Amino acid sequence: MKKNLGILLFVLNVINMFGQTPTASGKTNYSNKALTINDMVTNKVISPLKKVPLDGQSILIYDYDGSLMSFNLESESFNWTVKATDNHTEMCANQVTLKDGVIYVPFINGEIFAINNKTGEIFWKSRLGNITDQIILKNQIPVINDGKLFITTQDPNNNIYALDLKDGSLVWNYKLDATNNDIPVLFFDNKVFTQSGNNFYSFEANTGKLLSQKSFDEPIHGKAVTDGENIFVANEKDVLFALNPNTLDVLWQFKLDEGQGNIKERIFSKDKKVYFAGQGTEVSSLYALDSKTGTQIWKTDFKNDNIEYIIEESDNAWGYTQKGKLFQIDMANGEMAFEIKLSTLPISNLEFAEENFLYYYSDAALIQFEFSTKDENEVYLRTSIKDDAYRAYLKIL
Repeated sequence: MKKNLGILLFVLNVINMFGQTPTASGKTNYSNKALTINDMVTNKVISPLKKVPLDGQSILIYDYDGSLMSFNLESESFNWTVKATDNHTEMCANQVTLKDGVIYVPFINGEIFAINNKTGEIFWKSRLGNITDQIILKNQIPVINDGKLFITTQDPNNNIYALDLKDGSLVWNYKLDATNNDIPVLFFDNKVFTQSGNNFYSFEANTGKLLSQKSFDEPIHGKAVTDGENIFVANEKDVLFALNPNTLDVLWQFKLDEGQGNIKERIFSKDKKVYFAGQGTEVSSLYALDSKTGTQIWKTDFKNDNIEYIIEESDNAWGYTQKGKLFQIDMANGEMAFEIKLSTLPISNLEFAEENFLYYYSDAALIQFEFSTKDENEVYLRTSIKDDAYRAYLKIL
C-alpha cells in the first residue's frame, strides 16, 4: 500500500511540473492530456513572465552552431549566451520571435525557451516530445498571437502546437499527416494555417478545431502569406495558389516560368500585391502579382544565379543571391535600384539599422554593410568556421 501511494504521489508531481501526462494518441487534444510520450509537451516555469525594456545597444545572433547570443554593438562584446539542453548536433535552423522584450527561441531538439532580452535569464522552458537524436524543429518562426505561440514539428513528432505564452504549457495540438513540416504557420482572422505534405489546413486558433483541409496534387511547401483578404501559398514545384481563407477554395493560380520553382519562404505581400522569388537552373526571377486577380505586374530576372533570400524594407524588395549579390528592387516597377557583389556570403536574414547600414551573418563573421562606402565591416569574427554552416539569424533589439 505504501509503495502504491508513493507511485501515485510521483505521478502527481510529474503532472504538476509538466502540466501533462502521456496517454492515448489523438488528432486534436482539447483536454491536452491525450498524447504519447513522443508528442507530449513538458514545461517548466523558472520565473514569472513579464515585459522587459529592450537593450537598444545590442543585436541577437542565433549562430549556426545553435547558440543564441546577445552582442553589444557599442562595446563589441557579448552580454549573454543561451544553448539548448541537449542538441545532438550543432545547428541553428530556426528563427526567434521578440515580443514585449521577451525572446521566444525554438531549438532543433524540440525545446522552446522564453528569455529576458537584457539578462539572458529564462522565464520558462518547454519541450515538444522527448526525442533526443533527431531534428524536431526546423525552419520555424514562433508565431505569436492572442497569448499563444504556434509552431509545427518534424518527423517523428509531426504536430502543430499552440502553447500558452505565459508558461509554455500546451493549449492544443493536432497530429499532422506528413513528416516534413518545416514551414512557419500563418495566423490570420483568428485562424491558424499550415501545410503538411499535400494538405493545407486551417484551425480555430483558440481551440485547435480543424476548420478546413484541402488536398493538392503536389506537396505544398511554401510559406503562407495574406493580403488581409486571401491566403497565398505555393507548392514545392512551380505554382502559387490564392485561397479563400474560410473554405480554402482556389481563387486563382499562377504558374512560374518554365524551369523555375521552389518559392518556399521567398514570398511576402503588401498593398494588395504578392511578391515572390522562383529559383531556376538558368534564370531566377522576382515576381509581382495583383493579389486579387493573379495578374503579373512585373518580373525581374537574375541570370545564372538564384535568389536565396528576399524581404520588404521601405517599399523596396531587398535580398541576396546564392553567389553573394546583394540587391535592392523598386517594388513599384521592378527596376533594380542597387546591386553589388559581396565578398562575404550571407547565410542569415538582413537586419536594417536606420538608413546607414544593414547587418548580415556570414560563415565567418557578423558583417555591417555600409551603404555609402560599400564596405563590409567585420563586427564580430568567429574563432572557428564550419564547412557545413546551415544558416543563422539576426535581430536588432
